[in-house]
Amino acid sequence: MNSEKSRDRLVHVLGAMLLLGFMHGIARAEKKSPAGTPAKPNIVFVFSDDHAVGAIGAYGSKVNKTPNIDEIAKQGAVFTSSFCANSLCGPSRACILTGKHSHLNGFLRNGNRFNPTQTTFPPLMKKAGYETAIIGKWHLGTDPVGFDYWEVLPGQGNYYNPALIQMDGTKKHYEGYCTDIVTDLAIDWLDKGRDPDKPFMLMCQHKAPHRNWSPALRHLDMFKEDIPEPETLHDDYSGRSKLLRENEMTIKDHMHWQHDMRFHGKTPYPDHFRDRHRDAEYRRMTDDQKKAWDAHYEPENQAFLAKMKNGELSDTQILSWKYQRYMKNYLGSVAAVDESVGRLMDWLEENGLTEDTVFIYGSDQGFYLGEHGWYDKRWMFEQSLKMPFLIRWPSVVKAGSKPGAMIQNIDYGPTFLEMAGVEVPAEMQGRSMVGILKEADARPKSWRDAIYYAYYENAAEHEVPAHDGVRDSRYKLMHFKRTREWNLFDLEEDPQELKSVHKDESYAGVLNALKKRYYDLRELYAVNSAIIPETRGDEDWWKQRVGAKKKLGAETQHDLVFLGDSITQGWEGNGKSLWEEHFADGKYGKSLNLGFSGDRTEHVIWRLQREGFADLNPKTVVLMIGSNNTGHLMQDPAEVAAGVRKILDLIQEHTPSAKVVLHGVFPRGKTSLDEGRLNNIAINDIIRSYADGEKVIYSDIAHAFLEEDNSIAESVMPDSLHLTEEGYRRWAEELKKVLDEVM
Repeated sequence: MNSEKSRDRLVHVLGAMLLLGFMHGIARAEKKSPAGTPAKPNIVFVFSDDHAVGAIGAYGSKVNKTPNIDEIAKQGAVFTSSFCANSLCGPSRACILTGKHSHLNGFLRNGNRFNPTQTTFPPLMKKAGYETAIIGKWHLGTDPVGFDYWEVLPGQGNYYNPALIQMDGTKKHYEGYCTDIVTDLAIDWLDKGRDPDKPFMLMCQHKAPHRNWSPALRHLDMFKEDIPEPETLHDDYSGRSKLLRENEMTIKDHMHWQHDMRFHGKTPYPDHFRDRHRDAEYRRMTDDQKKAWDAHYEPENQAFLAKMKNGELSDTQILSWKYQRYMKNYLGSVAAVDESVGRLMDWLEENGLTEDTVFIYGSDQGFYLGEHGWYDKRWMFEQSLKMPFLIRWPSVVKAGSKPGAMIQNIDYGPTFLEMAGVEVPAEMQGRSMVGILKEADARPKSWRDAIYYAYYENAAEHEVPAHDGVRDSRYKLMHFKRTREWNLFDLEEDPQELKSVHKDESYAGVLNALKKRYYDLRELYAVNSAIIPETRGDEDWWKQRVGAKKKLGAETQHDLVFLGDSITQGWEGNGKSLWEEHFADGKYGKSLNLGFSGDRTEHVIWRLQREGFADLNPKTVVLMIGSNNTGHLMQDPAEVAAGVRKILDLIQEHTPSAKVVLHGVFPRGKTSLDEGRLNNIAINDIIRSYADGEKVIYSDIAHAFLEEDNSIAESVMPDSLHLTEEGYRRWAEELKKVLDEVM
């Protein structure tokens, strides 16, 4: 009797277990998309700052170990051709959120403010039923949008005892190490802050290993042996653009005594160490933290100072010492990030969510670990162009796979959206990587063959010039705007990028092909330099003139303002007497000449947006710009016209009551068939439509400079471009007719 009851009970239990298993199978089947991909998986995206692929074991690091990040590669995939679109902190984040290149998402350089009204992937994932959170570094100037929960560092944030901005705008201060705190907050949200019935998207974003490379106290003694020096630590920058020599990011010459090297006080060796930045992290520490910090650094510091005082160290030895100090701090900062990855993966495992969660590790760009003698990023060379991307997606991504497809950070948003079952908006320029992930090592035939890169932060920190370019599987072409030169690298023959072969005849075919690819990709991504604000602050005379004009503008109200290039600036040269006769404090009120030789539309846009000239509030603006867009670049007339349109919009935005006399671009070239003149005519054909007769008055006075046969006399334009005094007399006579009606 008892045995029968036991047998019946066992059958009942086994039946229940089979039923539960069957129901579980149905549930899992229901969570599959038609193609067999899990529908609405959770996504954990761990994102660090400035983590070079050369400091990740899965990418072949020879300087450190990253066991937890490497585990992602073992269980999933590591992308070997992953690149950023703009190697800078804020811009990279904007590219990820929007799926668009910097010139379209509007965040071109650090210091811009992100426009949160544009399309980004988080709100779309929320709409699809996801719970979303971002914790850690944000660095976009405006509050996060599209997240159920956020807690972010102000600006760059701090390593020690950081403050984080709360959703109500207040700041909350934490004691401890930033990487640990961000991880704690992320796990706390996973544990208690989210709706457990919804799929989730967590962005855990670390400050580390961003400068000034401050390891957790537990990692200070992690690297006792010297780190191997890169072969190019002593790069002399020959064989490439002369602009490389102007950089200010070398370990040799641009490390700061306190901020980077961890000394106290002012440097006694200004020839070897800069002294501008103080160590803000040390000042934030508690007494116990400072004690542990000094116990590690001070013995090494004093030993170094003794050798310096005794003259025992050569310049080469000093550089080597700096390199070791830099690298051990940098790699020590990486160690806590790797631990963070491990803690998050452990949490998923402990809570039974590993199988249903996509786990990604990446960084906003790469970084120089002494290659080319540098730290930092920005340049289009491999170490900062490459960015890590490792992904684990159980049942989808083949373990240990190494996809070779060329991906960029503009692809992240579209990928997250497809994972969530959301249609990717047409305005996103990136492409979903889901197909690549399913195909493991295969390289889809329809995938891109090359990537486009652009860096815009000209004349800013580290003196890296604005440049852009393309990279395919073997070659890289860079274009430097300031010098209008090309550099071409054969990455197979010259993986360290030490010699440009753009002048090598044997590479002529490659150069032409890459130039075509460059222009094709710029067209594909709607890159129009005429509307992208650009400074010329690396030219001393330009900076000085900007400063002088800003001072004049601030001192008094001006009724009439001239905007333009060298032809406008020439009112202070060949046209000076005519300016004083007709426009300087005359019947039209006080006048201000804002002509800058060499300016294109993008430079005028910069000055209006960034240099305060938009606040002048004149009654009338005389605008003549675009000739250098033709002369320097032979730029497409529609692109130049768009630049003029942007200038008009900025004037209207900041000075809505002002009227604009919009001149057609003046004629140039000796004959009516001159290519430059024809380009200017085509520009004028477009911009004349911008006139409304009230706020914008179009005035094409080309006839005033042309002879009956449409030639330009030397007495008017000796170089068929710039005006003589006679040329300015003709301009003045025509302009006065318009101003008499307008003013």
